[in-house]
Amino acid sequence: MPTRTRPRNYWRTIGGLVLIPAACYLWLRWFEYRQVYHPSARWWADGSALGQPWEDVPFAAADGLALSGWFFPAAADSPRRHWAVLVCHGNGGNISHRLELYRVLLETGVAVFAFDYRGYGRSAGRPSEQGTYADAEGALAWLAARGFDTRRVIAFGESLGGGVAAELAARQPLGALILQSTFTSVPDLGAELFPFLPVRTLSRIGYDTRAKLPRLALPVLVMHSRSDTLVPYAHAERNFAAAREPKLFWELAGDHNEPLAADRAKFLAGLERFWQMLRE
Repeated sequence: MPTRTRPRNYWRTIGGLVLIPAACYLWLRWFEYRQVYHPSARWWADGSALGQPWEDVPFAAADGLALSGWFFPAAADSPRRHWAVLVCHGNGGNISHRLELYRVLLETGVAVFAFDYRGYGRSAGRPSEQGTYADAEGALAWLAARGFDTRRVIAFGESLGGGVAAELAARQPLGALILQSTFTSVPDLGAELFPFLPVRTLSRIGYDTRAKLPRLALPVLVMHSRSDTLVPYAHAERNFAAAREPKLFWELAGDHNEPLAADRAKFLAGLERFWQMLRE
């Protein structure tokens, strides 16, 4: 009896049933990654633009990857010179795009260490969630080697950096945590921005800030603007509700990337109010 062969269109159908979902999944992975990370390799300026002492710092992430950062010492006569703010920046650009943030932090009398995640600026590698966590741990280790007690280090997380800073506070003893314009989690924000996609089901990047906050026994400052068109104000309210005491909520002005430009004095006043909550 002759062997029956399956028609060619049968195999095409089977191939389509396998390849189309696989292609959709890979596209979603690529799309998620592209929405979360927007690194820039080129420095817009360097730390000398602030007109005060600074250091261009090469250091290593917790997993050994070569990273880049800038250190600005506090004024020698500042009563807060033993405190340092570790800046975990947002998902776009690099450390050279936050000069005004460093300036306003330095005005409060603390030292500032800003670093680039892997794949940003002059840091090696490619960004990833676990990679950014290792990068922040490496930055904290550099400050500790510089002589700072980690309990006098304040992790400042801007937008995506809030997720990095919250994870650092969950892993290491810190003095305080600041969340500026930070979402509750990537899946929460993604589901709001792209309601037509199965974000919560397929997301692989978390940065679940809100879930970590109840476990953190340190002072927390949440700063956010009602005019933020990227991360809704409700995210800040939920983060604040999840945080333990002592905590402070400070409302900012302007859109997501412009609270300093919109009302610098208000931003600075929030920092000063929070500093008063900390041990000198």
